[in-house]
Amino acid sequence: MRFLSFHVDYFWYKVSQRGRSEFADEITDENKEGRVENAFVMFTSMEKHDETNPDIVEKIVAEIEKITSQLKVKVIVINPFAHLFGELSSLEFAMQALKDIEEKLKGKGYSVLRIPFGWFNEIEMHAKGHPLSRIARIIE
Repeated sequence: MRFLSFHVDYFWYKVSQRGRSEFADEITDENKEGRVENAFVMFTSMEKHDETNPDIVEKIVAEIEKITSQLKVKVIVINPFAHLFGELSSLEFAMQALKDIEEKLKGKGYSVLRIPFGWFNEIEMHAKGHPLSRIARIIE
């Protein structure tokens, strides 16, 4: 799994149109638009080798906990983003893994905004400017 993250003052999104993916979340009034403040925003990409790693979700959650404890942030945005270069996992695996990450984080007391999978979105965010405000990771 790869992610590029930002510590932001705020993050806003609005679903604009369905992507080319055959797998997509259903759009509802609750998930078609959202905004959070003081959040850890992750642009995420699941990779092919993640499919054979039974501990990948736990490793990802542990890394998120490590970073957010340093930032003192309890709000997470998970944004599917297949543009981080790598051999992508199957769509089914990616969609389920992101849902699993969301559920595990919620179980640990985080507020999680998972952007709908398989959709294009308008986004707006204001990133902070401290040393940990932009982080990239490859989790294996």
